[in-house]
Amino acid sequence: MKKLFRFIASLFRWLWRILSFARQLLLNVLFIGVIVAIYFAFTADTPLTSKDPATAKVAQSEPEPRALLLNIDGPIVEQQQRLSPVDTLSRNALGQPVETENVLFDIVDTVRHAATDEQVNGLVLSLGDMPSTSLTKLRYIAKAIEDFKNSGKPVIAIGGTYSQSQYYLASYADEVLMSPDGMVMLQGYGSYNLYWKDLLDKLDVSTHVFRVGTYKSFVEPYTRNNMSDAAREANQAWLSQLWDAYVGDVANNRGIEPSVLSPSAKQLLASLRDFDGDFAALSEHLGIVDKRMTRQQIRRYLADKFGSDGEDSFEYTGYYDYLPKIQSGFSLPGSDNIAVVVASGPIMDGRQRPGTVGGDTTAAMLRDARLDSSVKAVVLRVDSPGGSAFASEIIRNEVDALREAGKPVVVSMSSVAASGGYWLSASADRIIAQPTTITGSIGIFSLFTTFENTLGDLGVQSDGVGTTPFAGVGVTRALPDEVGDIMQLGIEHGYHRFLSLVSNHRDMSMEKANQVAQGRVWTGQDALSLGLVDSLGDFDDAVSAAAELANLENYQLDWMQQPLTPFEQFINEVLGQSANVLGEAVQATMPSIARQLTASPQWQSLTLLEKFNDPQGRYLFCLNCEYQ
Repeated sequence: MKKLFRFIASLFRWLWRILSFARQLLLNVLFIGVIVAIYFAFTADTPLTSKDPATAKVAQSEPEPRALLLNIDGPIVEQQQRLSPVDTLSRNALGQPVETENVLFDIVDTVRHAATDEQVNGLVLSLGDMPSTSLTKLRYIAKAIEDFKNSGKPVIAIGGTYSQSQYYLASYADEVLMSPDGMVMLQGYGSYNLYWKDLLDKLDVSTHVFRVGTYKSFVEPYTRNNMSDAAREANQAWLSQLWDAYVGDVANNRGIEPSVLSPSAKQLLASLRDFDGDFAALSEHLGIVDKRMTRQQIRRYLADKFGSDGEDSFEYTGYYDYLPKIQSGFSLPGSDNIAVVVASGPIMDGRQRPGTVGGDTTAAMLRDARLDSSVKAVVLRVDSPGGSAFASEIIRNEVDALREAGKPVVVSMSSVAASGGYWLSASADRIIAQPTTITGSIGIFSLFTTFENTLGDLGVQSDGVGTTPFAGVGVTRALPDEVGDIMQLGIEHGYHRFLSLVSNHRDMSMEKANQVAQGRVWTGQDALSLGLVDSLGDFDDAVSAAAELANLENYQLDWMQQPLTPFEQFINEVLGQSANVLGEAVQATMPSIARQLTASPQWQSLTLLEKFNDPQGRYLFCLNCEYQ
């Protein structure tokens, strides 16, 4: 038998070597072909490379200045997900598009670079394909647009219609142009959930909830038919603050009254009647947009400002063409570094890929920063509504280890740093949030369902013997009262630990910590007044704070990355881009109703439970912290 296994292993090794040889041979042939093509391109007697002096002079002249077209297509994220070909295949098969994820810092760096680039003579915001984005991220991009305007170059926004997020950035432009049939859609912010209690009752499903925190509302959809008064009060408070911030920024940019942007339904209806239902005309009248133009008129208008391309359009360089030209992954050897570790997404136990915060993977990156002698400080960028309590503590332990090693840690809170996101931030040397950051939600819960009654209705019973009260506990049996009491004590212990962290690291009494906790969500502005954060600022301020704490004058940012596993490398090399083709082929055979179901928000909310893998079933998660 051993000989057989050795033979099989040897066979696979030879097959892999043959496959690797063939792949390398193909790449080498393609490389040689590219070199030959480049050689002939520069030596052949063509109109572009002829010996004619006039032609040569044109070819060697500097390119004409052109506008940067900020044509963002896809969601704006802190960190790109790492999709394997298998993920790509399954998403395409289910009709879920593999969107281009745009890293927030890439967008900001691109706009800032263009502000000092002599070959860029303006900025055109074309945001029609940019989806809804949190106000905190939009403000950071807007800061870069303001820097661009301060360089003296014009900024023009163009669009057919503007969503709320798109219009926020457009309001920072010198001019906002819109289609004569367009509109600006300002819907405000909201937090709405589906409530399942009646359905679970009809199915005779038993829901077991263990929690601490009056405002810890994650469990409410499973225990109620509507939002509780406490949750309604808390959610209305932070949503109103965010909307006031949005309206205040836009009104200031456009030089109009805030009430213009947030009319009552009756006021909007009356205004629309005066303009015969023409949203575009009303928007121009109110000063929300500057001019109404067709696409042809917009192209001619921009050609007059930035130069014509000779083909009914203007001279421009798109964002996705310009970005690669400014990116550089090189750092000077021996330089002092500030490591940046991004914790973005739900917090899960174990190793996880970007898009979620893996307790082990994030802790490993922090450990790498601790062991790297060139790293003098760390910025932990948090954009998470929380998740596993166990994983949150694993990450926080590494924050403590960094501080003990003499390397300061500054937390930069992005859109959301709540519940578990606050737990892992609590012991940092400094916590910096933006006014519109959602944080707090200091509480803990556990939730699961059992189906003993449902099975009983179907004539199925569960019975047996065990050696301890926990033997046989599961979804098919009723939860013993004593076991439930034990679980509640564990949750209460977890809440007390959370309060202790806040009390010890935020220099407040346990009583004060309990008052600001209770699972309540706060904005960064409120968190500052309550002592939960140290100061208000963005990522740039966090980097400056880290440099100050580490006494650094000259430094570089070291963006810590999670390495690919050997299996992921193998899958990427073998499948590659063929996953797109295979996924589309499978999708073509799938019923349309199945594709629609898997792409629906309801399906996405149900699959959120897949993110819950805490080994003890204890969670620090804020359900309502995601807003658009």
